[in-house]
Amino acid sequence: MRVAVFSTKKYDREFLTAANDSHGHSLEFFEARLTKASAPLAREFPAVCIFVNDVMDEATLTDLAQHGLRVVALRCAGFNNVDLSAAARLGIQVVRVPAYSPHAVAEHTIALLLALNRRIHRAFSRVREGNFSLDGLMGFDLHGKTAGVIGTGRIGILIAQILKGFGCNVLTFDVQQNSEVERIGAQSVSLDELISQSDLISLHCPLTPETHHLINSESIGQMKRGVVLLNTSRGGIVDTDAVIAGLKTGQVGGLAIDVYEEEADLFFEDLSSEVIHDDVFARLLTFPNVLVTGHQAFFTQEAMEQIAATTLSNITEIESGTDCPNTVTVDKVLNKTQAR
Repeated sequence: MRVAVFSTKKYDREFLTAANDSHGHSLEFFEARLTKASAPLAREFPAVCIFVNDVMDEATLTDLAQHGLRVVALRCAGFNNVDLSAAARLGIQVVRVPAYSPHAVAEHTIALLLALNRRIHRAFSRVREGNFSLDGLMGFDLHGKTAGVIGTGRIGILIAQILKGFGCNVLTFDVQQNSEVERIGAQSVSLDELISQSDLISLHCPLTPETHHLINSESIGQMKRGVVLLNTSRGGIVDTDAVIAGLKTGQVGGLAIDVYEEEADLFFEDLSSEVIHDDVFARLLTFPNVLVTGHQAFFTQEAMEQIAATTLSNITEIESGTDCPNTVTVDKVLNKTQAR
């Protein structure tokens, strides 16, 4: 099948090309994000392969459906950037990579926590300048702290396990109960209880209308003073303005994020010679207790191999008429939500 691959970087090309040896698809790579404006590049392609910041809204889907689009293959787990209702109406199948390397994301999350808490990023810069002062570098013991994990999918469970290993009391919340929580010695509680009792909170839930701005002024006000927030899930789960207000008052004691709500025009690009026009993001970077990475939590050798393999397998299954278990539909999403 001819596939237009968007938001392509060198590593995407390398891993997808290698994985394609066993599939034989015709891959054409585009550096541009897929939006309504760039949609003409994908005309006459029966399949497009997209990433987290491509936009498959109704207008883009309608345009491409009129020119033969049959498949949208997400090379990521999230699908909030695709209008599933419009895709179904237009007869376009949407497939994703539901799991690639949860260990990659979990390990990066813990790396962010440790670096933020022990001020590793600041200490690194100081030492390189010959400054060995410890002022401003004090952290806290994770042992004995209460850690809240929102979302108990594969990544959330791994985070809970690791935090238990550090000696944390781990509270979890998910609208769907996971029996693994009890097995690893964590405790399932209500969202309100988790928010009010946790010293640190790590977010691992999908972005849905229900979780949009889950972390907001109201929820932050219910948290312990000095709470540490971690987000390696989706940027829209956090109301950045509310967190900035919390950082200014000290209600939020630290923030480590690998995702940002308005990241589409920032992340995955080298903007080191340009002025960043996002004032909210620029304000975030002024805080000494904020650590930001550019959506790299997934970025390991193992994860990239799995993403490429699953993405191309999904396309092969659809091309051959085989039922693809990684298909995403409105009905599946609704059924999963109702089951919760």
